[in-house]
Amino acid sequence: MSEMIKNPRILEKAQAEVRQVYDRTGDVNESDLHELKYLKLVMKETLRLHPPVPLLLPRESRERCEINGYEIPAKTKVIVNAWAIGRDSNYWNEAERFYPERFIDSSVDYKGTNFEFIPFGAGRRICPGMSYGMAVVELSLAQLLYHFDWKLPNGMKNEDLDMTEIFGATAGRKRDLRLIPIPYHPPSSVQ
Repeated sequence: MSEMIKNPRILEKAQAEVRQVYDRTGDVNESDLHELKYLKLVMKETLRLHPPVPLLLPRESRERCEINGYEIPAKTKVIVNAWAIGRDSNYWNEAERFYPERFIDSSVDYKGTNFEFIPFGAGRRICPGMSYGMAVVELSLAQLLYHFDWKLPNGMKNEDLDMTEIFGATAGRKRDLRLIPIPYHPPSSVQ
């Protein structure tokens, strides 16, 4: 929600898609989530910039290797910084920009096969709750976007929204996101 509020064009586009899909029934449920193509792009881009666990679980190197000129001896404990990888300009054009369209026609997925995008880790230690978590977040976002319009309080401007994060075992916003929900009334043709 924070990134969409900060980028109103993206919020409007995602909300229009959700309402176009669900105005037919007036019921936001999981049966039509597959139609929300743009919302999926928004979620991917959010996870690129804001992975839920910025530092993945420690691993141990099996053999000696060299990465970017650094020698990593065998049996060295290493930690992968998913947050930094998601912002690495070697992999991403305009890496700091929130731009969901970068994933259109992209084969990059959540499964950890593309090491430039590993918000849930990779391999045998990939997050076991990934599919469930993504479904819950997608359905929740679809419901929030369908049932409400959103605005910032007290005349605050979207460009002034503080996106500072705090890091621990997980990452989160430093300051709570406070928004004003405005109920949406679907077209009267919905039963």
